[in-house]
Amino acid sequence: MRIVPIVEGHGEVEAVPVLLRRIAALAGVTAAVRLPIRVPRSQLVREDGLRRAVELAARSSAPGDPILVVLDADADCPAILGPRLLACAIAARADRPVAVVVARTEFESWYLAAAASLAAAGKLDDSTIAPADPEAVRGAKGWLAARMARRYSETLDQPSFAALFDLDAARGCPSFDKLLREVGRLLRGAPGPAP
Repeated sequence: MRIVPIVEGHGEVEAVPVLLRRIAALAGVTAAVRLPIRVPRSQLVREDGLRRAVELAARSSAPGDPILVVLDADADCPAILGPRLLACAIAARADRPVAVVVARTEFESWYLAAAASLAAAGKLDDSTIAPADPEAVRGAKGWLAARMARRYSETLDQPSFAALFDLDAARGCPSFDKLLREVGRLLRGAPGPAP
């Protein structure tokens, strides 16, 4: 089984496979992860754009390989956007296990929740602690950049953060907890979205 991710950002192209392999290792599974298909958010939130991305993911993988869509909510409500996109993805390829995870506000919010672990790893200022509600922070990239010795780079920092951040601490973000549940479901081959 090879998970086929669909992502919106350049940083997630490198970070999501790292993160998925870590989650799989926690579940005691060695998971192969294909290079993500990157689709700009403006296209990914449109029915035709998501349908094309899911079709491409299906055609570029083996039958039965699960498809995982990960994107930022930005100003949208994840509880509305996620189910709408999931229904569209399932309609596009009902023959494939599919999951959609919408990070409330930004993917980087998950790093904010685990900021202390990134500080301990030397990635953020030593005194950095997580904000009370990481998913409510607008401009998570800026929040991270303000606590770094150098400029934040999505393509350089996201993969290294994905390899280091405390997954348990990030569970404080409901959208990250959903990612863990959905990836677990896909790895087990269980049908339907995780509760």
